[in-house]
Amino acid sequence: MYDKKVVKTLGIFFVFTFTFLNSIYALSPQSELKYEGIDISNWQGYIDYSQVKNSGIEIVYIKASQGNTYRDPYFEINYKNAKANNLKVGFYHFLTATNIQEAEQQAKFFASVISGKEPDCKLVIDYEQFYGVGKEQINQIALAFIQKVKELTEREVIVYSDLYNIENTFNADVANSGELWLAFYGDFRNLQNVSSSWSNFIGVQYTNKGRVPGIKGNVDRNLFTEEIFLDNSSQLPNTENPNGNYNTETISYKVQKGDTLSKIAAKYGTTVQEIAQINGIRNINLIYPGQILKITTNSNIHGTETNSTGKIYYTIKRGDTLYAISKRYGISVQNIVSWNNIRNPNLIYPGHTLILYRNNTGSNNNYIQYTVQRGDSLYRIARRYRTTVRAIAQDNGIRNINLIYPGQILKIY
Repeated sequence: MYDKKVVKTLGIFFVFTFTFLNSIYALSPQSELKYEGIDISNWQGYIDYSQVKNSGIEIVYIKASQGNTYRDPYFEINYKNAKANNLKVGFYHFLTATNIQEAEQQAKFFASVISGKEPDCKLVIDYEQFYGVGKEQINQIALAFIQKVKELTEREVIVYSDLYNIENTFNADVANSGELWLAFYGDFRNLQNVSSSWSNFIGVQYTNKGRVPGIKGNVDRNLFTEEIFLDNSSQLPNTENPNGNYNTETISYKVQKGDTLSKIAAKYGTTVQEIAQINGIRNINLIYPGQILKITTNSNIHGTETNSTGKIYYTIKRGDTLYAISKRYGISVQNIVSWNNIRNPNLIYPGHTLILYRNNTGSNNNYIQYTVQRGDSLYRIARRYRTTVRAIAQDNGIRNINLIYPGQILKIY
């Protein structure tokens, strides 16, 4: 017979060993996941941050840059408007380096883009495309980027990655240099048997098909722990741009069903005319799904809004049209014309600032007030504002469409 003491000791040993091994291979939140967040880029276009704030979102991670020269065209407006609505913000860079020198160059570029800003959350490296680089070099590139960003910004850097790459690609040196923001679209609260150098994460991206009021289409949704916040949220040090310019990177874009040049131009912060010129397009209304376009992303989306009025100040850029601006912000050309007293909608000037109002879009208050002038007719007014006589008559309770008088105030939707 076995000695009872020996059996008891062995039992304790096996229980301890099983528990210990399980703890090694478990991946869990560092603390409570209690902060709702989103991460965004130019793909979301214009965002109404007052609605985002009211929906319960607390943290917004904003794409700042990619590669050696690409600055997200919506970076400035996303930062200003998120801050204006008292949201906590963080910044991320999409790393494309294939060697250490490039990694350090991209770190300098990232630091230059976010210079002078006041992030609330830790800075992020998004490194998920490796372009055939070997595992050892991938880790050297990641470390070089992280260390240089820390040196230039004096802020902590975390790593955004998925389950496959934290198990198979990144090593302990990378894990020790930055906490983890995990992309995992399953049950993330009890991840067992995960062979990773990270044992905890401070953020989880749990879907890329989230819906949030104020954002058109899908957006990444996240949950964060309190460790996501920086201890120092003061202004970042100034870093000189190593390239001397922004947004000079040419990308290839595959036309999707429902795309228009106007929609694509707004998405990438460029103009219809520039896309047409680069790609030799003669008819700007004729593009087809599957067509590959070269796009030089060399512009920035400008604008700010206030919490209470939703007022936006938009600076006209070369190549802009009122139609493109209206599509970008989801408002009508007629309203832009009315709000800014524009006599000729086809004649606008680069550098001129337009006032736009965002909050009224889609509501019953989205109308202009028109004062009838001598010689006016409903037909003439309808043509001017691209509506119908019947619509104006119905909206204003006019029984006789031939009877209007100078000084009469009409609401035109």
